[in-house]
Amino acid sequence: MSLIRLATAADGGRLAEIYAPAVVDSGISFEVDPPDAAEMVRRVGYVTERTPWLVCEHRGVVAGYAYASRHRERAAYDWSVEVSAYVGAEHHRAGVARALYTSLFAALAVQGFHNAYAGVALPNDASIAFHKAMGFTPVGTYRQVGYKAGRWRDTGRLDVRHANVLGADATPALTALPEGLAACATMDVRDALAAPGGLAGANVARSAARDALEGITDADCRD
Repeated sequence: MSLIRLATAADGGRLAEIYAPAVVDSGISFEVDPPDAAEMVRRVGYVTERTPWLVCEHRGVVAGYAYASRHRERAAYDWSVEVSAYVGAEHHRAGVARALYTSLFAALAVQGFHNAYAGVALPNDASIAFHKAMGFTPVGTYRQVGYKAGRWRDTGRLDVRHANVLGADATPALTALPEGLAACATMDVRDALAAPGGLAGANVARSAARDALEGITDADCRD
């Protein structure tokens, strides 16, 4: 059985394991030291004070994760987020990232976010193609923005409009994560997310959001 659920502190070790290859001897992440389990737990706690951090669990093991975080700190950026997804090597090309992003976008729509942005270290044709397939549009390239493993690195920037993918265009009005998803820290929400239907089983406040969540089932992250 597979499911998509909110990350918990118990996932810290597996999250670190999945992320490490993107850091060590790789330009995918611009970090140079892979975070340990405790640091990943800290990051999950920080992110989920405001936005979702989801994991796809397959046969009892976390296969991948995706999360949204602040785009910028200044207040006018509050309706935009940065999104990232990482999948364990043994689960590549199994639809895990697609399922995670689909669920993440549905959750962000519940909260009222307007834009999502992604950064991709270049070259990475597979990641660019994946993001385009998920509705993202390339908006530019940061040339030689980072230096890692002996050379300068470019990053491609992509965005996805709330009106196109996340939900209907509307007057800005954010719903905090604890309200929009009925409190990520409560067991009843985790039970709803883990139930058959995954995020579609969550008791969200807006009926329009229920439509956005329909069709996201635990089958979406099976091999």
